[in-house]
Amino acid sequence: MAYGPPPPPGQGQQPQWQQQQQAPWQQPGNAWQQPQQPQPGMGWQQQPQGGSNTAQIPGSFGPVTDDEKTWSLMAYVGQFLFGAIAPAVVYLGKARSPFVRRHAAQGLNMGIASIAVWIVFGLLSLAVDFFIWVPLLFTAVVMFFLVYAGRAANRGEFRRVPSAVAWPLLN
Repeated sequence: MAYGPPPPPGQGQQPQWQQQQQAPWQQPGNAWQQPQQPQPGMGWQQQPQGGSNTAQIPGSFGPVTDDEKTWSLMAYVGQFLFGAIAPAVVYLGKARSPFVRRHAAQGLNMGIASIAVWIVFGLLSLAVDFFIWVPLLFTAVVMFFLVYAGRAANRGEFRRVPSAVAWPLLN
């Protein structure tokens, strides 16, 4: 079912709202067909009419299942409790689909970057006290981008995190 204004009437045609409603078996070309089901990720947008849409959107993964959304979300949310272990488990255990693999790799890149920043600047803070602020600020930025990327994963999308936060170590 498409929402929006009706198309303008063509020559010799009545507007769609003035046409009489017919039973499905009386409509030409629609004999006993099931209505189209909305595709995941389409939201409120109008469904494509007629023909097959074979054009692939760059960076899209096709239809994403709820299971894939859940595992990709766990690659981000699990970092709040388990650090880099959660995306590593998702990456090594459940990354069969490209969607989950890409989210798990990005989450693991963020986790590895956090560990490295904490080790390096933790050691530097022993010499100069000011350096303790660098890993704290980096952690705040990582948490922001964990939520940012996790929300996109839950919607079935992929949002790239800046490479300063998620070092591109894994693809």
